[in-house]
Amino acid sequence: MTKRHVSLPPLAEEGLRAFIDEVDERLSGDEDTCDVVTDVLIDLHGDREAYERWQDGADISPAERVRLQGYDPCNTTLESEYYAEKDEERFKRSKHLQWLWRQFDATPMADNVEFALRFRRMLADHLFESCGEGCRFFKGISFTYGHNIEIGDNVVVHDDVHLDDRGKLTIGDRVSISDDTHVYSHDHDAVDQTHVDNYHTIIEDDVRLTYDSMVRAGVKVGENAILAAKSIAGKDIPAHHIAAGTPAKSLTVKDGWESVAEPIEGANVDRRAERQLSYDLPDDLDKFDEFQRTLSPPDRE
Repeated sequence: MTKRHVSLPPLAEEGLRAFIDEVDERLSGDEDTCDVVTDVLIDLHGDREAYERWQDGADISPAERVRLQGYDPCNTTLESEYYAEKDEERFKRSKHLQWLWRQFDATPMADNVEFALRFRRMLADHLFESCGEGCRFFKGISFTYGHNIEIGDNVVVHDDVHLDDRGKLTIGDRVSISDDTHVYSHDHDAVDQTHVDNYHTIIEDDVRLTYDSMVRAGVKVGENAILAAKSIAGKDIPAHHIAAGTPAKSLTVKDGWESVAEPIEGANVDRRAERQLSYDLPDDLDKFDEFQRTLSPPDRE
C-alpha cells in the first residue's frame, strides 16, 4: 500500500513533542510510575480541577470518587493480575504502563493518529522487553503483561490486536499485524481448564498476519510468510509460505521465492512442545478457581 507523509501544523507539533518528551522523561526518572501515570491521565481526561478539589477534601459523589480514583493504576486490577505464575516484580511496573496505554486509548486524543502513534511508541520503550525503531501501534491493542514482548524494527500493529505475552512473544522486523488478529503464547489443558501451559511464540521478519487471523501459542511463523484472513495457525508456517484455513495449511509459496522455500507437502509441523516454557508457582499461593468445577474424568486413575 502506497502511503504519504503527513505532518501536523507547527504549533500542534510543538505541543505534541513537549508532552511526549515530558512523559518519557518522567517515566525514565526516579518518580514512582503510579504517580506519573495518575498525573498524565488526570490531565489527558481534563479532570485536574475536580481531582484537586477532591484532594483538598471537597464533598464529591461516590461516582465521581470512583472516577477520580481510577486514574491511579494502584487502585485498579487487570485480568492478568490474577495469573498465578506471573513475575510479580516485573508486573508491578508493567501494570501501571499498561493502564496508561489502555486509558490513553479511551481519550479523544487516541484518534489523532500522528499524536497517538508517537505516544504509544514512546510507551513501548518502557513497557515491552524491547522495541525497535519506526514501529507503529494503532488503537485498541491489548497485552497480557507487555514485559514479555520483543519487537523488531518497522513493525506495524493495527487496531484491536491482542498480543498475549503470558509466555513469551518475539516479533521480528517489518512485521505487519492486521486488525483483530490474536497472537497467543499460552494455552489451557483440554481436561483441566485451570492448567496453563506457556510457550515462546515467534513471528519472524517480514511476516504478514492478516485480518482476524490467530496464531496459537508456541507456533513459529517463518520469515516472509503470510497467514491469510480468519485463519488459525496451530502448526509452524515455513518461510515464504502463504497459509490459510482453520487449521491453517501452506497453500503455496510466494512468487519468486520457490528456490529457497520448503516444499508445500508436509510443510506444517507441530513443534510447539520445543517452545514450551516452564514456570513455578509460589508455595503460599492463594488459589482462585472461578469455575469451581469438580469434574473428574472417569477413565483417569
